[in-house]
Amino acid sequence: MGTTGGLADDRALLGRTSTAERVADILRTRIAEGYFPPGTRLSEENIGGALGVSRNTLREAFRLLTHERLLVHELNRGVFVRVLTVDDVVDLYRTRRLVECAVVHGLGGPPFALDGLAGAVAEGERHARDGDWKGVSTANIHFHSELVALAGSERTDELMRGVLAELRLAFHVVDDPRALHEPYLARNREILDALRAGERTKSEQLLADYLDDSRTQLVEAYARRVADDGETPH
Repeated sequence: MGTTGGLADDRALLGRTSTAERVADILRTRIAEGYFPPGTRLSEENIGGALGVSRNTLREAFRLLTHERLLVHELNRGVFVRVLTVDDVVDLYRTRRLVECAVVHGLGGPPFALDGLAGAVAEGERHARDGDWKGVSTANIHFHSELVALAGSERTDELMRGVLAELRLAFHVVDDPRALHEPYLARNREILDALRAGERTKSEQLLADYLDDSRTQLVEAYARRVADDGETPH
């Protein structure tokens, strides 16, 4: 048998997998934007028809997003956008603290490449002036993505994309996005300014305090909303 083995038999999978990944990208974005809120049942027929893809391709996309913990499959019920538990939220922040603080701690000497971080701060402040708190939420996600990107590690970037995508599931359950996100606009700029000044240790402490306060606020708001609505996490 040649070194290619039975790979020729897998050729048909290439197109399907590529399409499934593109479909997963679309659905991931829609979930992140709140188009499919937590707890929503995803209809194979409706979504497949809208995107013009086969049921097998859509199921593969669902499988990819289930692996990313954005969807959950319930036997005899279908596929749903996950509703996070309070423990999920706490664990996500534990991961964020480990990763984000380690990135700042491990930065080399200044000057740091801060254009992406500065852009995210400006983006958040612009959306706040417009009263667009959903936009502020997205800009805040961009801020933390850009912060982690300072490590220059594709693996760390990929890890944080998954963590932040999951976190947005919790954001969409909280009904007062302004109260949730507005306090951190100034703190984002404070971290940026400390990094611009080359104060890495101060930046790391500001970030640790930021994440601890954000976790406490989100857990309280999230637990209150889930309790009020009587939602059962999937």
